[in-house]
Amino acid sequence: MTELSVVEISKDLRSAIANLEKSNGLESTGVVIRVGDGIAWIHGLYNAAYSEVLEIETDNGIIEAFVLNLMEDEIGAVLFGADAQVSAGNTVRLKGSVLQVPIGPELLGRVVDPLGRPLDGAGPIETKQFGLIEREAAGVMDRKSVHEPLMTGIMAIDSMFPIGRGQRELIIGDRQTGKTALAIDTMINQARQKTGVVNVYVAIGQKSSKVARLVERLKSEDVMDQTIVVATSPSDPASLLYLAPYAATAMGEYFRDNSKHALIIYDDLTKHAVAYRQMSLLLRRPPGREAYPGDVFYLHSRLLERSTKLSEELGAGSLTALPIIETQAGDISAYIPTNVISITDGQIFLETDLFYQGIRPAISAGLSVSRVGGAAQTKSVKSVSGSLKLGLSQFRELASFAQFGSDLDDATKSQIDRGRRLTELLKQPQYQPASIWEQVVSIYTVTNGLFDEVAPKQIKDAQSSLLSRLWLEHKEEMRELNKGDKPTEAHIKLIEKIAKAVSKGFEG
Repeated sequence: MTELSVVEISKDLRSAIANLEKSNGLESTGVVIRVGDGIAWIHGLYNAAYSEVLEIETDNGIIEAFVLNLMEDEIGAVLFGADAQVSAGNTVRLKGSVLQVPIGPELLGRVVDPLGRPLDGAGPIETKQFGLIEREAAGVMDRKSVHEPLMTGIMAIDSMFPIGRGQRELIIGDRQTGKTALAIDTMINQARQKTGVVNVYVAIGQKSSKVARLVERLKSEDVMDQTIVVATSPSDPASLLYLAPYAATAMGEYFRDNSKHALIIYDDLTKHAVAYRQMSLLLRRPPGREAYPGDVFYLHSRLLERSTKLSEELGAGSLTALPIIETQAGDISAYIPTNVISITDGQIFLETDLFYQGIRPAISAGLSVSRVGGAAQTKSVKSVSGSLKLGLSQFRELASFAQFGSDLDDATKSQIDRGRRLTELLKQPQYQPASIWEQVVSIYTVTNGLFDEVAPKQIKDAQSSLLSRLWLEHKEEMRELNKGDKPTEAHIKLIEKIAKAVSKGFEG
């Protein structure tokens, strides 16, 4: 651009601003004064509010943006699309609404972007309602304590770190350690156990191929009918990556507010924070630690606070959140991980070392915790898993001593042997969530020594044989156990009898 054209543009701008000032139109109209990197700086619009939608008139039609910076003499607006069509001198008007997204049951089974536009090629979505993308979380008096279990079908989680409806449980670990796999299995389990929980999966800056594979898997498992997928790819503008989790939360809140239950998975909030950092730096906000803006904690706290269990007066619906955070070399003390850990009600930490040892899901018994705990656990699983977490933690400590080959007393050897069997038992293939009765039977059998004669490497075969036999010969009793009530004496005797018989077939 020559120096002459810069002078000409500034003259055009001055005349455009002067015309608006003469007509007293600066309250609801403005002029783009500069644009770049997806950000438009606007003079005027004195009546604009934070998060309000703006319409920029360009030569190729209207382009929308939303207000993110409100300053004394100009406004910083983030564009929804590319900035190539927007230029200095374009007129900007208030749309008269803040950011909204389509909500309702019509979205079930669909893949949409953060503005509710379909991405699956299955035609338009006709919804009757719209929800605010940014909305105040329910107050303390509008909430009820978390007390209903949300079964994940993953034995290690349901027995040691139970999740309740309305809870926020963080899934944290390095890349490629099975974080998304845990979330998908939880979604599959809701469909298999017919819990009626609606799934909302948010892909924040994920590869389109990964999202397509996930959707195909959900369809093959008959889960897609009760699932909404909100997808953004790395090529999308930062504004859409920033809006994705808020828009998905609004879609999940529709079900919560209508006395239903929803599960929302944010995959992942690390990329969300990076997108917000990008927008903030372009808006000239002062950078803080690791170049993140000072309000990055508020970014995630106001998002996750919207997941809750509502009081009986408000319909007793719930929205359960499973945010995912990616760590670097297992560093959970980094800025974003510590922020989200302090907001959530516990975390499931996936260890890279365990993953490569073949222990999958690679859940760390020592660093994982559920702050809701037994309050949201089914009575049946709670009754058999009391000593599981302690036993597993002690085994991993003792196993490090055992590898030095020092002489161990019989009690320690017995504890290590039991720990090895527990470790094998808690290994679980992907896409195979376990029902309540399967978890109760498996955990009771190993923790009570009924499989002590079975070699650790044969534990999974013995477990499979035990479950098959119980289901074939005692289907009604297992259905009773699956309701979640504490096992009766008759149930315990039946499990012990069949487990002993199965164990004999695996001895030696």
